[in-house]
Amino acid sequence: MNRIGIAIAGATGRMGRTLVEAVLNADDMRLAAAFDQPENPSIDRDAGELLGLATGVAIGGDAASAIGSAQCLIDFTRPAGTLGHLALCRDRGVALVIGTTGFDAAGKREIETAAQDIPIVFAPNMSVGVNLVFRLLDVAARVLSDGYDVEIIEAHHRHKIDAPSGTALRMGEVVAQALGRNLADCAVYGREGVTGERCPTTIGFATVRGGDIVGDHTALFAGTGERIEITHRSASRMTYAVGGLRAARFLASRKSGLFDMQDVLGLR
Repeated sequence: MNRIGIAIAGATGRMGRTLVEAVLNADDMRLAAAFDQPENPSIDRDAGELLGLATGVAIGGDAASAIGSAQCLIDFTRPAGTLGHLALCRDRGVALVIGTTGFDAAGKREIETAAQDIPIVFAPNMSVGVNLVFRLLDVAARVLSDGYDVEIIEAHHRHKIDAPSGTALRMGEVVAQALGRNLADCAVYGREGVTGERCPTTIGFATVRGGDIVGDHTALFAGTGERIEITHRSASRMTYAVGGLRAARFLASRKSGLFDMQDVLGLR
């Protein structure tokens, strides 16, 4: 079997270590490279050392050489780093799975442009369950389009640097699109003081940060006399890693194009 050569960006981080473990457990994949920032103290150590495993692959500090040795890069790092890796992937013809969140409009345009030359899966959440939730939200919003207020509540660990989460924003986008609204025009990201009555066309967001919460997301449809809640809770980062590997398999037969997990899971 020709196994897919995978490179992992941010290999010493929480998500990076989980991705390394997932690749090592996948029969159809091999860990081609693992890398992190050059000043990271784990450079040149075995990529599985923090997991108590021996992989034979050392953590590198040179992104260019690491990416060049793989067929697909999986990147769950930060926007600035991911965009740098995007350029390297485009130059070397390497497929890219992007689980990074927090991109601005310009960054998203860079990803769209690069997808003309290489295949990319770009999704705010790689979890299979979360992507099923996106589909359920589309149905719920269409059915509950009149008389129901929509609020999205998300919770993550204390180390997360962006808010609301990319998943929460995508939930809001799905609901807004189903209702014929533009999220940029109807989103409310915080309430404080005398706010007045709630505008019925808004979509509210609430953010919680604390402890080691992996990721909780709830979409609340509040009507008169009833509430409908669609919730997803992650207990392990492995669910994101498994989805990332599924995305890499999806890209293996593609030359270019921009895709998301709805494409990977055949939900379109």
